Amino acid sequence: MRIFSFYLLFSITLLANGLQAQEKVHFDVAATQTMKQIYHLFGNVENQLLLERFPFDEGFKADYLNNTEQASQQKKYAYLWPFSGSFSAVNALMELPKKKREFQNILDQKVLVGLAGYRDQKRLPVGYASYLNNAPVSDRFYDDNIWLGIDFTDSYLSTKKQDYLTKAKEVWAFVMSGEDDLLGGGIYWCEQKKESKNACSNAPASVFALRMYEATKDNHYLEEGRRLYHWTKEKLEDPNDGLFWDNMSLNGHIDKAKYSYNSGQMLQAAALLYRLTQEKQYLMDAQKLGEACYSYFFQDVTGQEFKLLKNSNLWFHAVMMRGFISLFEQDHNPKYLAVFANNLQYAWNYMRDEKGLFYTDWTLKDRKETKGLLDQCAFVEMYARLAKLGY
Repeated sequence: MRIFSFYLLFSITLLANGLQAQEKVHFDVAATQTMKQIYHLFGNVENQLLLERFPFDEGFKADYLNNTEQASQQKKYAYLWPFSGSFSAVNALMELPKKKREFQNILDQKVLVGLAGYRDQKRLPVGYASYLNNAPVSDRFYDDNIWLGIDFTDSYLSTKKQDYLTKAKEVWAFVMSGEDDLLGGGIYWCEQKKESKNACSNAPASVFALRMYEATKDNHYLEEGRRLYHWTKEKLEDPNDGLFWDNMSLNGHIDKAKYSYNSGQMLQAAALLYRLTQEKQYLMDAQKLGEACYSYFFQDVTGQEFKLLKNSNLWFHAVMMRGFISLFEQDHNPKYLAVFANNLQYAWNYMRDEKGLFYTDWTLKDRKETKGLLDQCAFVEMYARLAKLGY
């Protein structure tokens, strides 16, 4: 039965571009079809690794590493962070009706085979490095590992396969090695550069802990999730709008950049804490933050009947959507997910190239030939998660 029987039919006219509304796409089809294209165009059947960019970009530099030397080295395959997007995407596909076995096979035979190439046992505790373990040693990022930990936990909750939970516990140990007493606690961003404690390593660590509690019923994880939530709220919340700043340096300087995944993970953590504790304040936190995210990360565009996502990292938006889904599961307000659905209908109709890959510019003005792996995986995840809810 479809949850959203009242789902708003997609209706949009872009007079400036001469575009007309098109028939509503089935999101489960969109998700599976895009994942197929990812493996077809980015994949390598010999080692199950993936390209970071398609077509392969000789001049690409991974500026997100904050390591000029490593970023300047030519990499044939994706760094860990973009590769991990395939894990999240396949996990979301596993949740679709009648698709669990098919995509668990892909998880085991493709995703986890490739992921093993990033697992670093030379440095303890064991963690996942930013690049392959048969290449020169690379930095290890706590947030990269947290995303994997969440995915392993989600895989376990979906399948009850013990090996996934064992891997999640291994990742948790690495993540906890990234916390000390400076700034009153909090997890660093990078193991090799302990210079700041970031929203992207603490908000999702709270979500990771709370999902681990759901998987194990060990109260330790519940209390860790609560503690990390409150640390992030105390240190990085903007009191003016309730959104979350990016990081705090050890000298107390705050980088006040705002990204959708940081606030989105605090939204998800608050919704999970409410579900697990039934403490009303967490629901109030989540609802307030949900409206703040909607106001800040979406924009009104002339000629459209819904707010359009602002241009940003697409995977950040996919992670933010996880928070909105967790909030919906508690208060059943369809407002925000309906807007996401409209955005994804729009993207399917207007933001794809002839190969079925997505552009990243919601204004339709900048259509780059080269496509990023993480962007494509983000779309798969979003389509699959909404399809599960009946879109």
